[in-house]
Amino acid sequence: MRRRTLLAASATGTLLSACAPERRRATGGRITLRFQSLAWQKESVAANKQLVGEWNAAHPDIRVEYVQGSWDAVHDQLLTSFEGGEAPDIIHDATDDLADFAYGGYLADLTDLLPRRLKAEIPARTWQTATFGGGVHGVPFLQEPRVLIANRALLERARVRIPTPQRPWSWAEFEDAAGELTRDGTYGVAWPLKEPVSATLNLSLSTGGKVFHRGADGKVTVRFDAADRRVPRVIHDQLGGDRSAARTTLGMGGSDTLPGFFGGKYAMVPLGFSYRQQIVQQAPEGFAWTVLPSPAGPGGDQRQGVSPQTLSIAADSPYRREAVRFIDFFLRPPHMVRLARGDWMLPTGVTALRDPALRTRRHGWATGAALAGRLRPAPAQSVRGYPEWKDKVATPALQEYYSGAIGMAELRKRLVEDGNLVLARYQR
Repeated sequence: MRRRTLLAASATGTLLSACAPERRRATGGRITLRFQSLAWQKESVAANKQLVGEWNAAHPDIRVEYVQGSWDAVHDQLLTSFEGGEAPDIIHDATDDLADFAYGGYLADLTDLLPRRLKAEIPARTWQTATFGGGVHGVPFLQEPRVLIANRALLERARVRIPTPQRPWSWAEFEDAAGELTRDGTYGVAWPLKEPVSATLNLSLSTGGKVFHRGADGKVTVRFDAADRRVPRVIHDQLGGDRSAARTTLGMGGSDTLPGFFGGKYAMVPLGFSYRQQIVQQAPEGFAWTVLPSPAGPGGDQRQGVSPQTLSIAADSPYRREAVRFIDFFLRPPHMVRLARGDWMLPTGVTALRDPALRTRRHGWATGAALAGRLRPAPAQSVRGYPEWKDKVATPALQEYYSGAIGMAELRKRLVEDGNLVLARYQR
């Protein structure tokens, strides 16, 4: 069974965790909070462990135990631990993985527990990414825009205008630039589309795309209107029209495109902001690259969807207030900067984002920071049944469309008709 399809029972209101054994509060001795972190990069793991150590040194009566988790297995691992009553007290995850857990009653509602300082530090639009059913079920703390990583030498040779956050390319200008960069065995762009749904939906915010529409009755339906079709059509035409995009990257993940990028096979690669670390580590000596903003929609609209990393608290944890105290410490502005630099991402906190270390032009930090105000909740953020729609409907349909196997009409039919059948099961 595919990832994140095991919680369909919660769509009917069943709380699987109700059968789990209750945890007991410590009596007499110190409290121990289990914190499961998904940090995996060396710098990020070090920053996480250092902050846990600093907390423990200052709070001998509330000890935090660091538990290493994995992004690859986190959903199924958490589901098992929730059902068994053994979930970590503090849970590191991402907002696009929280909906089923939140609606299923596994995560604590933090609305009345969060300190005023932390509430004020994170913008209201970012809190929306972790709000489900009116309750806040996670603290969003790291996020990354999608950007264009480009070969500076090839840009200069083609004499295309270099876009900036203040004056980005339109989607039409992006198409023109990719065409100009396609020459002498080099493709203008490489779209790594092994996982096409997130990139397509999140970039489509700039053209007014929504896909998911919530009615007055609270139920969500899928539409695929003209605004939703703009970005997919650009990608499709680059792959099969002017051939300014390499078809060989359709089945690739972002990291898979880097050797070709370093070798001059692709002039630009749309990637998440954190991929800069891999480029710094792996690029050949002397390779010149730059970070460009993603194309903008009508009127210079640079909105794009994001699913920030979060810290949540298990609903059955007897130490919710103590866990919130740790989260508040963990996400103080200087600490958030350390975490952001360790993961090569942007902090959600407004004070942390002003730190000079995140505003330098080196490695494109300033470009990313300038885009922070344009980031919005991913379109599917609170849609129950989205994981199944993505896995069973949208991913294969978009892959076939981008490969040229089906046209726009068939893509729309599958996304809408098949998609609404899926979502209806979760909204009875």
